[in-house]
Amino acid sequence: MSDIVIAGLGWLGIPLAVNLTHAGHTIKGSTTSEDKLARFKNNGINAHHILFTEDGIEGDISDFLKAADIAIILIPPGLRRNSGHNHALKMVHFLNAIEASEVKKVILVSSTGVYDDEQGKVTENDLPQPSENRGKQLLEVEKMFQDSPQIKTTVIRFGGLFGGSRNPVKYLAGRTDLNNGQAPVNLIHRDDCIRIIKQIIDKDAFGYMFNGVSPEHPTKADYYARKANELGLEPPHYTDENETAFKQIDSVNLKEVLDFKFQVSL
Repeated sequence: MSDIVIAGLGWLGIPLAVNLTHAGHTIKGSTTSEDKLARFKNNGINAHHILFTEDGIEGDISDFLKAADIAIILIPPGLRRNSGHNHALKMVHFLNAIEASEVKKVILVSSTGVYDDEQGKVTENDLPQPSENRGKQLLEVEKMFQDSPQIKTTVIRFGGLFGGSRNPVKYLAGRTDLNNGQAPVNLIHRDDCIRIIKQIIDKDAFGYMFNGVSPEHPTKADYYARKANELGLEPPHYTDENETAFKQIDSVNLKEVLDFKFQVSL
């Protein structure tokens, strides 16, 4: 069993911490909210107040990383269009702290946003060609961690996340004149996210790249209409234009390296 730190106790990090604890690992997690520390403690989660900023790290990062074998990074990039936010600089500080610690293995959760929306069908064997700032910064962070000689990093590029109370159709219901209705969805359920991370740890699969996306790719128009009807919501409406730009994210490494099988169907 391993001593694991999870940077980012949020929608994915909390159930991941619970799952890994039940599997026998020793878990510490970080939160940006001091108000949540007591609640985490009451639920048996060893939480530390750590804030990653462009200027540095607030909180006792050395104590957080102390004696850890593996670091799982679930820090949302917070990149909005033209926000000017420098996620890569924030992560430089974290990488420096990890390199100064006992951590030797890292799971960096990235995003399929590194692939451009017009790249078509891609797997881990295809080079991302991001055209927007968000994708460029995500790719920069991936390379930064993978190039570090002191740690062995596995990168997971998750697609659109759903599960629990999170369902993307809730944000699309009733909207009109949406584009790319014939483009494929690239989604993954939270339970499968957790299972991928757990299998990477169990199989010591570090130094790899994984695209974490369900192999099912219905069109956006069909999928969100079906999900809206299931929830009793007004389906979103897409234009009838025949757009040709799309990306479909698949994985060869999930099967070849982990022999992973998805459990949640779209």
